[in-house]
Amino acid sequence: MEINELVSFYINESSQTLEYTFRTIDDSEDEIRTGSIEFDEIKNFGYDFLDDITNSFKTLEEDGLFDDDDYGEFGDLFEDEFDEQEFISFLNEYYLVNPKKLPKSELF
Repeated sequence: MEINELVSFYINESSQTLEYTFRTIDDSEDEIRTGSIEFDEIKNFGYDFLDDITNSFKTLEEDGLFDDDDYGEFGDLFEDEFDEQEFISFLNEYYLVNPKKLPKSELF
């Protein structure tokens, strides 16, 4: 099993989780998998790709340049700072260590 494509992701600050959809190399274009993982679990694996995004939020909030209503305006900024390849590497490692946690594929 290997992650082939990250389709989407959502950083849920309130629940401290990263929600995502992806495909493995075994999935067809009509299939998708949906997962969610807590920030602490990501850090336990030694990955810190969320720190850049979290720090961007804090900096903009402290400077008075961001509130919850502004996400649409600044959303691209955070997506640009999200290291998709590092996240895919993390998922490949995570599901190698925890194969029973791999979400089942669903028709898209």
